[in-house]
Amino acid sequence: MNNYTPPYKITSKILKLSTQISEELTKLQFSSITKVNPMLRKKNRIKTLAGTLEIEGNFLGEEKITSIIDGKKVLGSVKELAEVQGAIKAYDKLESYRYDELDDLLLAHKILMDEILTTAGSFRSVNVQVGEHIAPQPSMVSDLMTDLFTWLKNSDEHMLLKSCIFHYEFEFIHPFSDGNGRIGRLWQSVILNSYNPLFSLLPTESIVRDHQEEYYKAIENSTEQGESTPFIEFMLEMILESMQNIKNVNVPNSVPKNVPIKRLDKIIEIISENRAITIAELASLLDVTDKTIKRDIAKLKEQHRLTRVGSLKSGHWEIVHE
Repeated sequence: MNNYTPPYKITSKILKLSTQISEELTKLQFSSITKVNPMLRKKNRIKTLAGTLEIEGNFLGEEKITSIIDGKKVLGSVKELAEVQGAIKAYDKLESYRYDELDDLLLAHKILMDEILTTAGSFRSVNVQVGEHIAPQPSMVSDLMTDLFTWLKNSDEHMLLKSCIFHYEFEFIHPFSDGNGRIGRLWQSVILNSYNPLFSLLPTESIVRDHQEEYYKAIENSTEQGESTPFIEFMLEMILESMQNIKNVNVPNSVPKNVPIKRLDKIIEIISENRAITIAELASLLDVTDKTIKRDIAKLKEQHRLTRVGSLKSGHWEIVHE
C-alpha cells in the first residue's frame, strides 16, 4: 500500500484559485505587512486560536485568549481554559513541526489535548461516527495514517494542494477520539508554513469559522463523491480570502510610515470621485472580495461616514461630512 494516492481531480476552479493565491503571495512578499511585526503576528495568531476553537464550540473569544496569553486570570470552565491553553501551546510550535513526520503530528495532538484527554497523542481505540460518516475501524487507523504521511512526504503535487488534500483525508480517517478538527486545521497551516513562512501570518482558521457551515458541507460533499475535490476548492477560497484581508489590516503605529492608507479611507476616497461606483467595482479596484467590501461599507455606515441614496442598482453613495 506504499503507493497510496488520495483521490482528487484538478478542476479549472482549483487552477484559477491556485494562480490567484500565488499572485497574492508575490504581492505580500513585497508588502510592508511582511516585515516582522510582532504586534500583527500576535493579533493574527489570536484570531487563529479563537477561530479554530469556536468551530468546536469554545467561545471564550479573542479578548479572553489575549488575557490568557498575557498571563491574566479569566473566567471560564476548566475544559474551556484547558482547550485554550492546549491550542496556544500547540500553535506556539507551528514553525518547528516537520510537516511530513507523523510523530510530530502525534506530538501536536499530545500538546493540544493533554489536559483534556487521557489518550492525548495516541490513535483512538473506539469506533466514531461524524454525522453520516462512519470513520474507519480503529485497527485500520495506524496504517491509514502511515500511508497518508508517506504520500505527503513523497508526492510531487503542489504544497498548496497537498495541504488541502491532507486536511480532508485526515478528517475522513478521524484518527483521534477528540481534537481531530483542531489538529486537521493546525496541520494544514503547518504544511503551508513549510511551503512559505508567510502563511503563518494568515488567520485562515478564523475565515473558516466565518464559513463554518460551508466547511462541513465541503467535507460532506467530498465524502459523498469519494474524493477531496470539493474540499480543495473550498479551502483554497478560504486561503485566498485570508490573504486578501491581511493586506488591508489596520497596522499598528510601530510600523514604518509607508504603510498603505487604510482600506476604509481608500473606499471614501474612491467614492468621492465616483458616487455611482458598484461594490463589484470597488472589490476589483481594491483587490478584495465583494464580501469584504460589503463588510467595509457596513462599517462606514456604522461610523456615519457613508450613506446610500436610492437602491443598490440605480442609487448612489453620499459621503457624510462632519
